[in-house]
Amino acid sequence: MDRQRTETVVRVALGVAGAAYVALGLWQAFSPGSFHRALADFGPRNDHTMRDVATFYLALGTALLVAMGRPSWRVPVLSVAVVESVLHALNHVVDSGEAHPSWVGPFDAVTLSLATVALVLTLVAARRTEEASR
Repeated sequence: MDRQRTETVVRVALGVAGAAYVALGLWQAFSPGSFHRALADFGPRNDHTMRDVATFYLALGTALLVAMGRPSWRVPVLSVAVVESVLHALNHVVDSGEAHPSWVGPFDAVTLSLATVALVLTLVAARRTEEASR
């Protein structure tokens, strides 16, 4: 894939990931109950903790969106996103049997793992474009 095409793919992936993180953060912040019922019922609900997690998602999502227009931000921000995503996916793999309803645990583990793969591929592409521009 040529540099221009890779650059476009990276920008689109950053936009999609950033928008997804911001959307999740807003959902958690403004409707923690519905978020808990839909995706996060792994035990007792704690709205304060849910909103605390939302602040991280909003910050990381914003950084991913800013990185669309700032190439020097891409590798560092994507690196943080990959670390978060790996840890988050592992946490869901470990706790997959604790979710209610029972299908949510495996669903979360699989979707988070797929998102992690997408972030890793985006990071690899961002590094490639960064190296090519030197």
